Amino acid sequence: MSDPIQLDEFSHSVWEKLASIPQIEVNELATELNTDQSKVLVVAQEAVEGGFLVIQEENFDELIPAAEAIQLINDGLAERKALALLTEAGGEMATGDFAKAAGQAKIAVNDVFRWGKARGWIDRDKQGVRITDAGKSAANGEQDADEKALLKADGKAIQLSQVDEADRVKQLLGKRGDLAKIKSRVRRLLSMTDQGRELFKSGISVKKERNLLTPDDLRSGDWKEITLRPYDVTLPAEEIQPAKVHPLRKIIEQTRRAYLEMGFTEVASPMVESSFWNFDALFQPQDHPARDMQDTFYMAEPATTNLPEDADLVDRVRRAHEDGGDTGSEGWGYKWSPEISKQVVLRTHTTASTIRALTKHPDPPLKTFCVGWVCRNETMSYKHLPVFHQVDGIVIDENASLASLLGTLETFYKKMGFKQVKFKPAFYPYTEPSVDVVVYLESRGKWIEMGGSGIFRPEVTEPLGCKHPVMAWGLGMERLAMIRYGLSDIRELYQGRIEALSEMAMHQ
Repeated sequence: MSDPIQLDEFSHSVWEKLASIPQIEVNELATELNTDQSKVLVVAQEAVEGGFLVIQEENFDELIPAAEAIQLINDGLAERKALALLTEAGGEMATGDFAKAAGQAKIAVNDVFRWGKARGWIDRDKQGVRITDAGKSAANGEQDADEKALLKADGKAIQLSQVDEADRVKQLLGKRGDLAKIKSRVRRLLSMTDQGRELFKSGISVKKERNLLTPDDLRSGDWKEITLRPYDVTLPAEEIQPAKVHPLRKIIEQTRRAYLEMGFTEVASPMVESSFWNFDALFQPQDHPARDMQDTFYMAEPATTNLPEDADLVDRVRRAHEDGGDTGSEGWGYKWSPEISKQVVLRTHTTASTIRALTKHPDPPLKTFCVGWVCRNETMSYKHLPVFHQVDGIVIDENASLASLLGTLETFYKKMGFKQVKFKPAFYPYTEPSVDVVVYLESRGKWIEMGGSGIFRPEVTEPLGCKHPVMAWGLGMERLAMIRYGLSDIRELYQGRIEALSEMAMHQ
């Protein structure tokens, strides 16, 4: 800029405001002028280059409460409810007794151990769980720093520096998305220099700038006093938030596409399943811990259902359990109960779908997969949900082998964007040999376990009429989505927060 100086109408309004006050934030000035911050910054940067303005940047942390934070605090956080249990028990309980009592009280045990220890309220070792001195104070109603901060915020975003014990608040809430998020922000303060104020006092003329001329401008002759505004294509554009597919749905569709491209067919089965297809057909013993109500949801109505119409099939499965039947196995050596097999459950894995497909098509070739909801009686936490998605796949092939399985899985995961895939030995009750799939996550610089796989045991396949090797595997979709989008809490996939969804890249 040179003297004499001309400013367009908008720039003049910015100068006029800055000349009247000592200092102002960019966003506050933009709000007062009813415009975008980027437009204010363009004018400010030009003035800075001329020595008429100073931009001062300050970094700060902003506390953004979750929508349900106040309600969660008022209802009592899991670790605070646990203090009441421990207090009633005299301050200490055996770990098993505490977990049982917490489960009955519908208290998330994982949250208790994680956040109770982080607060210094609870100690846990081999002897059990006990309340600390700090926990006793909290049990008497003393609020922790993060609880006070969230109540002070009252659902609105505030600067972390405005709350007491800011460092402790950041420690407790930094990774607790169900209560709040803490984001680093930059505050830009504008102030006019003495040179700028003197220039403004000396008088600055206002020039008319337009993006284009109108017919009235041409007829009246005003075009002579109008300057056409130049376009700077390097300036930041207005942020647009286009419609997007939900990230979890995107992962599921990408998974389906990868399998279909590999020549698989998709199958489906009901979420409400019989224990026969969910457990027995997989050679899982009827006294297996996974069948306990602590791990599986059982339906109250209907509580039972019919066994398959194929009586020979049912008998072959029964014999496999009792003495191995014709599989060459000794079985589990117990009396198989058809009543237990009739129990109705919410399926615990989509393997029930692929097992049904195997029964209908026991001869090779067959390549099929299923993606769908499954249910486990899990305590909800940052890494567990009672309802989630799983994908299962099987391949029946006369020449199938462990090498074939590893090659198939490596192809799939490379289609999903993982460049390095490796395998490690594992144990699963219905596959032998069994392996876990591990992929290298470049963004974290470490190997991540993704799912289990193996070759179905003869006790699984032969009662179903299949005499050939069957490769099988299973993978949780939510875990893959968390890795893809860098999430630390599985619940973030289902909270439906528009802000978080809008920040996720479309190309991932």
